[in-house]
Amino acid sequence: MPRNSSRKGPSNSATSTNSSSAVDLFRSATGKAASKELERIDQLFFSYANNSSGLIDPEGIESFCSDLEVDHTDVRILMLAWKMQAEKQGYFTLDEWRRGLRALRADTIVKLKKALPDLEKEVRRPSTFEDFYTYAFRYCLTEEKQKSIDIESICVLLDLVLGSRFGPQVDYLVQYLKTQTDYMVINMDQWKGFYRFCTEISFPDLSNYDPDSAWPWILDNFVDWMRAKQG
Repeated sequence: MPRNSSRKGPSNSATSTNSSSAVDLFRSATGKAASKELERIDQLFFSYANNSSGLIDPEGIESFCSDLEVDHTDVRILMLAWKMQAEKQGYFTLDEWRRGLRALRADTIVKLKKALPDLEKEVRRPSTFEDFYTYAFRYCLTEEKQKSIDIESICVLLDLVLGSRFGPQVDYLVQYLKTQTDYMVINMDQWKGFYRFCTEISFPDLSNYDPDSAWPWILDNFVDWMRAKQG
């Protein structure tokens, strides 16, 4: 009969200890990396923040956009604000900045530049875009208890967020909004109606538009205006 080996393998206890040590080392390294990333994100924030307010204000955002090589009116800046869930137009808090940049895994301007194309893809997904579209309206409510936005600003915002996807619809809608005199401001319900119109209604023939389908009146008026133009 073969002799049993006198050498013993590692005990379960030793294996468990080694495994725990490896996990602890991994967690420690991960924690240190995350801490360093957050430190760099904070340093980037304070390079643009106003020393007295502790916020990135319009002047800081202008400087940030310059370094990012993106115009401050570019829709990608609005997308960044959405990713941060920024509450006040023209201002970023440290918490908002951290939220956005950590989600994008960007702790430098170079990394942020590289992250922009993926951010655009994320926003353009149908499952995401409606949330971004709604956010864009809320972000433009600059006064406390404000619930509507003036026509001129709405026209700019429509072109910014929908113009690249629904160019013909937006062009005619903006033309109508600028010439009509019944509405001086637009509320959230009307704003959402514009997006629903662009995604659901055949354009420019408007063949499936049903005024009895709970559309905002401003869209009933727009369709009447369009049909009058078409003769």
